[in-house]
Amino acid sequence: MFTGIVERTGEITDVRENEDGRRLTVAASGLDDLHHGQSISVSGVCLTVEEYDAEAGWFEVFLAAETVEKTYLGDLAVGDAVNVERALPADGRFDGHVVQGHVDTTATVESIEQVGEDWRYAFSLPAEMSQYVVEKGSIAIDGISLTVAARDEGSFEVAIIPATREITTLSEKEAGDPVHLEVDVMAKYVERMTDGYR
Repeated sequence: MFTGIVERTGEITDVRENEDGRRLTVAASGLDDLHHGQSISVSGVCLTVEEYDAEAGWFEVFLAAETVEKTYLGDLAVGDAVNVERALPADGRFDGHVVQGHVDTTATVESIEQVGEDWRYAFSLPAEMSQYVVEKGSIAIDGISLTVAARDEGSFEVAIIPATREITTLSEKEAGDPVHLEVDVMAKYVERMTDGYR
């Protein structure tokens, strides 16, 4: 489980493809407690550390065919930046919200506007996810825990403070770029539990 509080950005330094999927090497310094089999969020996608060198500051993950198909990680190339967050330790501080790293869908950046010192980002909202997104509710975008500031039928907006923009890949996004969306899992549980009463 993750919280959506991105620790740092990493850089793709190697990509290898085979018939089973795709292997990525990510350079990200300061992750000194990595180990084989550890869960790690890469731009909101929960993956497993297979190889690593904490001293040199890199780790390697494998993308199964389904992950390549359902996310945009299959399109990443050497030099691209990704958001990185290690799994939440049992005795850790719980900031953000419950983020599983199970991406629901991909969407696109619709617009970016600077408002004073802050930023306003608008994203497309696929119809199948619409019922889970509410104003003031939580949503994870590329693994970043954010609050929905406004929403329309086919889009929603979030307000981004400078610190969030600087420490994540949002600073590199442009209109038309893809993002991973993970809606609040609590909304899905509520829907399932109340389904027979509606």
